[in-house]
Amino acid sequence: MRSTANAVPAQDGSPRFVHDYLGYLLGQANHALFKDFEAVVRAAGLGSLEWRVLATLSDQAPMPVGQLAQEVLSQQPTVTKLLQRLSAQGWVQLTDDPQDQRRTLVTITAAGQKKITPLMAQASEHEKQTLTGLSAAEIQRLKAQLRALTHTR
Repeated sequence: MRSTANAVPAQDGSPRFVHDYLGYLLGQANHALFKDFEAVVRAAGLGSLEWRVLATLSDQAPMPVGQLAQEVLSQQPTVTKLLQRLSAQGWVQLTDDPQDQRRTLVTITAAGQKKITPLMAQASEHEKQTLTGLSAAEIQRLKAQLRALTHTR
């Protein structure tokens, strides 16, 4: 990942706010991790949201659309529209929630799993290459800290 150590200082010579602001640094890290991999996703005929949806569903029991939207960091109406397209392509299945008919559950299909599995392997390899400068312990610690920050497991 690119370091901000050689970043241009503020006009007064002090370090710039954004170079030490966690939100900015996390955004930069996300960009560094995804920018090269995005070409792989596009070559597979997917957009970044489609990739996130299918990857999220790949190892998940049927999930409510609202929960999926939260996990893929998108608005529910946007995800709902995308799911309709993915369903038409046969990559996801939409069903009524038997506990609550107002909710829709989404599941990845075998065709969707076939589409996303090779990309997930490529994503893991890309992550490994991107994080080459960090030890396995540092990577695990970083991931644990990020999960704690985002309150995920």
